[in-house]
Amino acid sequence: MNMNANINRDIATLLLVDDDPDDQEFFKLALQTIRGEITFAAAGNGQEAFDLLRTQACLPDLIFLDMNMPLMNGLTFLEKIKATTDLKHIPVIIYTTSDEKQEMILAKSLGAVDFVTKPTRFDDLCQLLQEKLYLHVNA
Repeated sequence: MNMNANINRDIATLLLVDDDPDDQEFFKLALQTIRGEITFAAAGNGQEAFDLLRTQACLPDLIFLDMNMPLMNGLTFLEKIKATTDLKHIPVIIYTTSDEKQEMILAKSLGAVDFVTKPTRFDDLCQLLQEKLYLHVNA
């Protein structure tokens, strides 16, 4: 699955920005479980994600964003896309192991639509993704 594999807008397009390959795979498997018809891409840090967004013809419908990453962390990435005219409309959900109240407040003040703690159980991740797709993509 990659972001420009299908430009059919009936199919939701998601971007996960997370530096942990295991978390990326877990996320991808959960998406495939709840919905086979989905376009998915992953980036290992904020800079890689920003570069990907700037070169794609088909932007994601929703971004799941980890906070702690090398090169460009989640908050810096969030600030950068919310300051970019053609990207600021994309909803961003902070998807992190942190449950710090201050980080949540800061992320929402920078434009995140939600802040969720990464589930450790596969079933919980599937449920979370179903809810967020319904709320933010209506797909």
